[in-house]
Amino acid sequence: MGKDSEATLNHKFVETAKLMNIYLNHFPSFERHALSRDIRIAMYFVFKLIVRGQKLYFKKKTLDDLDVAHEEFRMFVNLANEFGYFEFRDGTRSEKTPKQLAAHRFLTISLLIDELGRMIGGWIRDEREKEKLREEQKKQQQREAS
Repeated sequence: MGKDSEATLNHKFVETAKLMNIYLNHFPSFERHALSRDIRIAMYFVFKLIVRGQKLYFKKKTLDDLDVAHEEFRMFVNLANEFGYFEFRDGTRSEKTPKQLAAHRFLTISLLIDELGRMIGGWIRDEREKEKLREEQKKQQQREAS
């Protein structure tokens, strides 16, 4: 992953995290220390793995963990939507068109999470290609040495 790709991925994560935190602040008060907390933890764990993956030379395990953590984050957000928590504003169910509000919020955050996932998937694919290339070069060097 090049420096531009890293910056783009970091920017996309920050954009996602900002919006998710706004939405989480509107969740019902009884969920602030439960599902809302779990979503935040999962989200920040994804960021931690992104940073770790950018710094390590051998990234396979970290990227596998990142892929799983991203899916956990996505599933927590889906669960919150199923529970109807995107219908809330300032801890209480919105009076004006709660279903439309929830649909808009969920669609917006889902698009950002999906885009983040596509970027992570591309990173994983690039790293696998680099690994295959390294293995081929190693085999070529062994043949030449023989």
